[in-house]
Amino acid sequence: VQLQAFGGGLVRAGGCLRLSCAASERTFSMDSMGWFRQAPGKEREFVAHIRKSGGTTYYADSVKGRFTISRDKTENTMYLQMNRLKPEDTAVYYCSANSRSRVILSAIREARMYDSWGQGTQVTVSS
Repeated sequence: VQLQAFGGGLVRAGGCLRLSCAASERTFSMDSMGWFRQAPGKEREFVAHIRKSGGTTYYADSVKGRFTISRDKTENTMYLQMNRLKPEDTAVYYCSANSRSRVILSAIREARMYDSWGQGTQVTVSS
């Protein structure tokens, strides 16, 4: 297993959670990593992306200003800090990476561009 996501749970609206994604060293050396989520009956959707080079970050409009993606090289771990959570944030959250190449900017929101996935961690936000 190359990626392992954990840290989900049940939280009330307005609360916060921090998700972690533990990666093998090889996976963590990859340039493009991100988080996606999937709610029941919906397609997997982009949440956030981070580049290894420069640490540049990108976010879905629905989470911008509330979520923060980061990487810790010393721990081979990627994080998603989620603040001011809303019921519509309820979903299974997946961490991802592209093991072959850098994902071009225009494609970072497409799940098919990532070939390594964690097992998912459930986040439930109650109203």
